[in-house]
Amino acid sequence: MRNEVSVVARVYDLTLWLLPHLAKFSRDHRFTLGDRIEVTALELLECLVDASYRADKQPALQQGLRGLERLRYLIRLAKDLRQINLKQYEFAAQAMEVIGGEIGGWAKSVSRRGG
Repeated sequence: MRNEVSVVARVYDLTLWLLPHLAKFSRDHRFTLGDRIEVTALELLECLVDASYRADKQPALQQGLRGLERLRYLIRLAKDLRQINLKQYEFAAQAMEVIGGEIGGWAKSVSRRGG
């Protein structure tokens, strides 16, 4: 249960960090790319919260991993479009790397236990 809480907290913290940065996107990107990043981050958080309460966690964890991969590409695109700077991108990329490892470990643990 501790790992579950840890990864949910990490995604929460990343989302909390992201939201103010998205508000600073240029008008050209705020309502397209910014909204897509926001929705993807929130859906990732919801997937992991759902997984922590479900008996069959694997589908929610797999959905979370797919969402994390989408978020990686969207944030990379934001960097390439100069909506976030390199330092901000590095922070987000490092956080997502840790989150990916934790979700993967959780999924592996669940598959070993059969649930």
